[in-house]
Amino acid sequence: MPWIKEEECTGCGVCVDECVVGAINMEGDKARMDMAGCIRCGICHDACPEGAVHHDSETIPLEVASNVKYAKSCMDACVRLLGSPEEGAKCLARCIKHFIRAKKVTEKTLEELEALQKTLA
Repeated sequence: MPWIKEEECTGCGVCVDECVVGAINMEGDKARMDMAGCIRCGICHDACPEGAVHHDSETIPLEVASNVKYAKSCMDACVRLLGSPEEGAKCLARCIKHFIRAKKVTEKTLEELEALQKTLA
């Protein structure tokens, strides 16, 4: 999914005009993307004269860091509220189970989307 790197956006509005679903709007002097409205057509990537529209794979390290930070905050809360380091370790195990489940959902979704893609070929 595309995203707009704020420091590269000059506010020209070309992406806003080119977005076929109206998922990009100007907020002040910067373009902002409504991720829920984006249909992943990729038109904005090519439309931006400044190259401010980026692919979401660039955000993977940030998302991983955010997930780890969240898990650590849960662990800290479990230790603080439940009273022992062992509770933090149990919490970490539950966080790992959560992300394993999310991985399985993603893998199954990809399998079905790839099967769909084969029907289109």
